[in-house]
Amino acid sequence: MHDQAHNDTHPDLKGKKLLLSILLNIAITVAQVIGGLISGSLSLLSDALHNFSDVLSLIVSYIADLYSKKEASLERTFGYKRAEILAAFINALSLILVAIYLVYEAIQRFLNPQEIQSNIVIWLALLGILANGFSVILLHKDSKSNMNMRSAYLHLMTDMSASVAVLIGGLLMKYYDWFWVDSVLTVLIAIYLVIMGYKLLKESSKVLMLFTPDDLDLALVSAKIQEIQDIRNVHHVHIWQLNEQEIHLEAHLELSKDISISQFDAISEEIEELLFHEFKINHVTLQPEFNKDDPKELIVQD
Repeated sequence: MHDQAHNDTHPDLKGKKLLLSILLNIAITVAQVIGGLISGSLSLLSDALHNFSDVLSLIVSYIADLYSKKEASLERTFGYKRAEILAAFINALSLILVAIYLVYEAIQRFLNPQEIQSNIVIWLALLGILANGFSVILLHKDSKSNMNMRSAYLHLMTDMSASVAVLIGGLLMKYYDWFWVDSVLTVLIAIYLVIMGYKLLKESSKVLMLFTPDDLDLALVSAKIQEIQDIRNVHHVHIWQLNEQEIHLEAHLELSKDISISQFDAISEEIEELLFHEFKINHVTLQPEFNKDDPKELIVQD
């Protein structure tokens, strides 16, 4: 069995990056709530609400990161390896819920427009861009290899983008008195949140539901295994991700002849090498069979 799971970033450093991002976002949220209430800007308040969702999501990500390091036990044989996938799912769902609320508030404000103190909006938007930009840089590397970190990174990236939009809106309100821009920007921010949240929600849901990874063709994998000598049929196959580092396969192998355990061990090793090098499958469980009367379909409903 191959176990090639690794992360280029030291786990303690990853947690510290998340913690620093949490503190930065708490500061931004407090500043934007106060500024939004004083200025009357809904887009600034919506950005603050999004920032608050960032704080919650980063806390969830931080807790998941801590739990993912816990060792397996008799009661939890996989440990908490899926904690980060669950965190990504929760964070994606929160993005979509926040977006729906922002659209509702934007419609109410559009129907009842009011004057906004644009200078406060502009300066706090700049603060949001700088602080979130720093957090985005912190998490960028880890976001490429970890779904949990990617969910936190997306929250921060969308919020930085929202702050840019709020800044543009503040400038338009200051120089052209286009106060309706505030509501329009809020809706655009919400649409962006839905798009990003849905993608991550779909990705994390597939892992939690034990779906076959998108980049793996189960029929092709089985066909490759059947090319190995003495294997007549591959059936009752399952391929799933435990987390982003571990892809598991279990299957029943019908052998063409009655062989010894040591001979089957050699075949198993050959299969494991094949699956790892060609498909990056690093956890393999095989059940050998010879003339066994059972369903021979590739997929058998348990």
